[in-house]
Amino acid sequence: MNTVTRPRILVVGAGFAGVGCVRRLERKLGLDEADVTLVTPFAYQLYLPLLPQVASGVLTPQSIALSLRRSKKYRTRIIPGGAIGVDLKAKVCVVRTITDKIVNVPYDYIVLAPGSVTRTFDIPGLTEHAFGMKTLAEAAYIRDHVISQLDLADASDDPAEKAARLQFVVVGGGYAGTETAACLQRLTHAAVQRYPRLDPGLIKWHLIDIAPKLMPELGDKLGRSAQEILKRRGVEVSLGVSIDKAGPEEVTFTDGRVVPTHTLIWTAGVVASPLIATLGAETVKGRLAVTAEMCLPGHDGVFALGDSAAVPDLAKGEEGAVCPPTAQHAMRQGRKVADNVIATLRGQQMQPYVHKDLGLVVDLGGKDAVSKPLGIELRGVPAQAVARGYHWSALRTNVAKARVMTNWLLNAVAGDDFVRTGFQARKPARLKDFEFTDSYLTPEQVRARVEGAGIDHP
Repeated sequence: MNTVTRPRILVVGAGFAGVGCVRRLERKLGLDEADVTLVTPFAYQLYLPLLPQVASGVLTPQSIALSLRRSKKYRTRIIPGGAIGVDLKAKVCVVRTITDKIVNVPYDYIVLAPGSVTRTFDIPGLTEHAFGMKTLAEAAYIRDHVISQLDLADASDDPAEKAARLQFVVVGGGYAGTETAACLQRLTHAAVQRYPRLDPGLIKWHLIDIAPKLMPELGDKLGRSAQEILKRRGVEVSLGVSIDKAGPEEVTFTDGRVVPTHTLIWTAGVVASPLIATLGAETVKGRLAVTAEMCLPGHDGVFALGDSAAVPDLAKGEEGAVCPPTAQHAMRQGRKVADNVIATLRGQQMQPYVHKDLGLVVDLGGKDAVSKPLGIELRGVPAQAVARGYHWSALRTNVAKARVMTNWLLNAVAGDDFVRTGFQARKPARLKDFEFTDSYLTPEQVRARVEGAGIDHP
């Protein structure tokens, strides 16, 4: 069988779902069965749950960026770029490469795992003045920014400016927001000891969320435990509150409070990648509606999974229940969808995705954590051991495991470091600058592009 006649499998996205799928395809497919191509802006898989530890400097950025090119045995072709549209009828994916060239990539089977982007609302000034916590660049940038606020406060003789520089606001009481506030609060608490001219009492962290409870998925007891830990550290938690408007030097809460600050971190949830809207297919709360086998109804050879797909959660046994957008589901869905693609290629029967949730872990830094593995509620050191053990074991490569473990041990022995890497010397960047959500085409633009341009070869 020659290259031209081999089926073409195109995987979009290199998150937990996409990489899990690609690696499974490589292991189980014969060399002559199919060609596998992966579309991703970056040739690494990002271990998202540990981003707050990168922002706080506990982990280095490269320790949670798992290279897709490290091994010589993998045969998947990587197209560096982002998928900005899909024409399901023509079986063509429109890709914007890293050189900003737009190309059409044909496929026989497509696996859509583009992930999610930060959910924003129509709040004045939000995208112009808030930081996100969804990409490696954002985490590294936020670390530089927070440390620079201490430097700027130390250099200022204006009491009002000094106070504003030392106030920080995090919006979002889920795992990302809670861990971000907890880890960065520890960083500033340790760093301020090196600034004798600064009063540690001026540093104030605010964690706010419109929901009535902090991390409700953990249950009332563990949610309250996390809130008590944050309160003990001096983090002011405000529930039932959100942002009314944001400016460069202050943030107005919906309860009327005005907080002078230069740091607003927005982690109030995620939504499916804008790529899903280009398909013109049925969605469930923005996520692509798929079957339990992760197929798109009415379209042969189209699979979707991860954060961008509403995969039925059969383990819950509730009508209409869909899998939450978590790493543990995405990794397992990736393997299952690969099996289903192979089954389709070989004329075999596909299998539904079923996975019972293993529980949740929240690392609050140091010895503080709350975890709920298999329904067992844990706090403190046991919870921290479970949280870090889970994350460590979930890292895909031994190199990543070694780097993360070394970083944890070094931080435990030597403490935090407060080196800025120089991002702040560049043009200021905020949430709108990192996720490129304005790059996607409309369904009409996709069809016009495919019909008018033919097939390109990136």
